[in-house]
Amino acid sequence: MSSQPLLQKLPTIRSKLGSVIVFAVAVTILISYVIIGFALKNTPMDSETVEVLALARSAALGELDRIPARTAVVHREPDGTITIEGSDLGLLPPAFDDGVPHWGIVNQTVYATVPTDDGGWVAVLQPSRSRGSLGRISSTLGFLQTVWPRFVLAGLVAAAIALVAARWLARGMTQPLRDMAAAARRMERGDYTTRVHVTTHDEVGQLAVAFNRMSEELENLERTRRDLVANVSHELKTPIAAIRAHLENLLDGVERPDPRTLEVMLVQTERLGRLVEQLLDLSRLESGEMPLERRSVDVDDVVSRVISEISVSRHAGDLTINREIPEDLPPLDADPERLHQVLFNLVDNAVRFTPPGGEVTIGAERRDGRVEVRVSDTGVGIAPEHLPRLFERFYRVDPSRSRDDGGTGIGLAIARSVVEAHGGHIRAASEPGRGSTFTFDLPVATAVSRRDP
Repeated sequence: MSSQPLLQKLPTIRSKLGSVIVFAVAVTILISYVIIGFALKNTPMDSETVEVLALARSAALGELDRIPARTAVVHREPDGTITIEGSDLGLLPPAFDDGVPHWGIVNQTVYATVPTDDGGWVAVLQPSRSRGSLGRISSTLGFLQTVWPRFVLAGLVAAAIALVAARWLARGMTQPLRDMAAAARRMERGDYTTRVHVTTHDEVGQLAVAFNRMSEELENLERTRRDLVANVSHELKTPIAAIRAHLENLLDGVERPDPRTLEVMLVQTERLGRLVEQLLDLSRLESGEMPLERRSVDVDDVVSRVISEISVSRHAGDLTINREIPEDLPPLDADPERLHQVLFNLVDNAVRFTPPGGEVTIGAERRDGRVEVRVSDTGVGIAPEHLPRLFERFYRVDPSRSRDDGGTGIGLAIARSVVEAHGGHIRAASEPGRGSTFTFDLPVATAVSRRDP
């Protein structure tokens, strides 16, 4: 036999809740049944008194044909003579000469006295069946046997009302659960747009709110996945199409394999390699599979290296690149290659989107045990609606311009992942027409991390 509780075997919450309420009603009625019966234990005693009084009246009229067992009939003549018939209980009733019936209990014996026409009286005595522990139990059982049909009827009515109320309550309580089950089945088929209507603030309502939040996250994740596939396909398609076109021209004799044609094909090949490398870096960073070789890093050395590389790889001769690095700036606890990658991406973007004659400034300062690095430019700026999505993969403020200039839309996403992997934060601020500022912070190197390996 299964050890699983019977209640857990019921198929629905409504049936479980209804069963619990019906069971509670039945137990309540049963307890009330016993308590009321015990509280009214004197009711059978009253019946005994009435019974004894009826026997006494019959005896006074001479109509008592048979004396019940354990019953004494006492006759008192006008002259005071007393005779006893039936069982001798060793007890006489109180004497009354007022000519009216009397009844009561003496020493657990029920008596009734009725006057006769000749001036005497007749009394009937019976031991009470309702005294003592056994008497109480017997009286209670007798009372219950008398009124149990009424209790059963009341219990059935109460159980029916409780069952209807339980099903009504359970339907409202479990509706979000049924909605979540239906939504989960639709999510299995790839539909993440379904939301559960929340009407309560209890545990089920909180679960529905969490379910809606999860559905929204899954929908965003699915949309991001589709966008990623579409963007990667587009980014790969452009250089591949260019390389294929040149190869077809070479095969058809339209172009000659001169240095200029080969250089164009090499640029497109490098673009493909750069995209694949950035995608791999981003994937490893976001999954935590890329270890960071953290050590003490001098910010000024990294800035000098980035400026040197930007000056060679970009036409930055008509721009002014400023550096504002304090001499007493403490070193950073960071991976030098990843820090260089972040700073190069930010400065490269600033140079590409700053018109000739503009300025790019690289600055740093210490704030609350961390070093804050910023890259500012006097370029075209970024509209406010674009700022929240700047660090998403493949997001471009100006897709055509960045794509023509060789950008892939992954640099800022990599920068964010690198900074967050170091325990820092990166943010952007901009004013259209007046330039942009990208800022990130990293921890200061401790005494241990300042010892370079």
